Amino acid sequence: MKKFTLFTPGPAEVPPRVLKALSEPIIHHRSQDFREIFFEVREKLKKLFKTKQDVIVFASSGTGAMEAAVANFFCKGDKVIVVNGGKFGERWTQICKTYGLDVDEIKVEWGYAVEPDDVKKALEKNGNVKGVFIQGCETSTGVEHPIKEIAKIIRETRGDDTLFVVDGITAVGVFDVDMDGWGVDILLTGSQKALMLPPGLSMISASERALKFMEKSDLPKFYFNIKREMKAQREGETAYTPAISLIKGLRESLRMIVDEEGLENVFARHKKLASILRNMVEGLGLKIFAKRPAPGLTTIEIDNAEEIRKKMRELGAWVAGGQDKLKGKIIRIAHMGYYTEGDMIYVGNVLKTCITGN
Repeated sequence: MKKFTLFTPGPAEVPPRVLKALSEPIIHHRSQDFREIFFEVREKLKKLFKTKQDVIVFASSGTGAMEAAVANFFCKGDKVIVVNGGKFGERWTQICKTYGLDVDEIKVEWGYAVEPDDVKKALEKNGNVKGVFIQGCETSTGVEHPIKEIAKIIRETRGDDTLFVVDGITAVGVFDVDMDGWGVDILLTGSQKALMLPPGLSMISASERALKFMEKSDLPKFYFNIKREMKAQREGETAYTPAISLIKGLRESLRMIVDEEGLENVFARHKKLASILRNMVEGLGLKIFAKRPAPGLTTIEIDNAEEIRKKMRELGAWVAGGQDKLKGKIIRIAHMGYYTEGDMIYVGNVLKTCITGN
């Protein structure tokens, strides 16, 4: 018999009560039953995002919401700045260029966070910048970028002329990202991380400032049309067929996060889990790869990373490896969402066994 626990930074573990909701009989999406579920989900998502704005739900991976963030708010040829400090920073660049935006990259060494002053200098150098794109947490390296500080710089230096776009896929629900309070214009996330669901849903919200940009956007969009979805979702429906079971599961996970544990307690738990695991890692003489580590995952420098991963999986702990140039050099262990202190002690001890043989 084999049994394993996922400690990967997406997909992450799904609680039994969420699995139960996912397994319930399907209902029709053009019905009052669905509308009641969806209205509840929409209100709880606003609390999760810390916004008064609509939070739009798409049936897609998080990359779908990233594409929507570009296609709905910008025009061909717009000058934008992308903070590229890993695989997902690279993805912002790829999407922006696909849609014909003029991209200036701030390239950050993998494992490091961007310096806010570097963003300020890029804004000064480029003049008429329409958007700044960044990850709240760069999942490929485990780094947390200084979102609050950068938002302050953009608002103070650019006013309403530049949108701040944050990929919060491993940030929203993991640590504090105050969309309205900090002045983030576009914030997005996915279902398979802190929201404790299988992959398949993405969510995105836009500030009033961003909605004004949306009226002028000339880029093509069909499925990821936020204006169309906003109209439908305010009525408790979606423009196209939604992922009904995932939305039912999302209602259950949001009840756990927002109503029962509470956001601030969730954030504190993630910090504590990170601390427990990192103390165990450092006790083994290993180094944390991220120089500004995010609370949702721990990246560990290991020479024979793929061999260690394989051994850990054989012992029931499924962890992630490095991507691209970090493949074989790091392992990534998640502690966002449905994890406890005991889970961290367990995975830490599995790591110890695989490293020391004891």
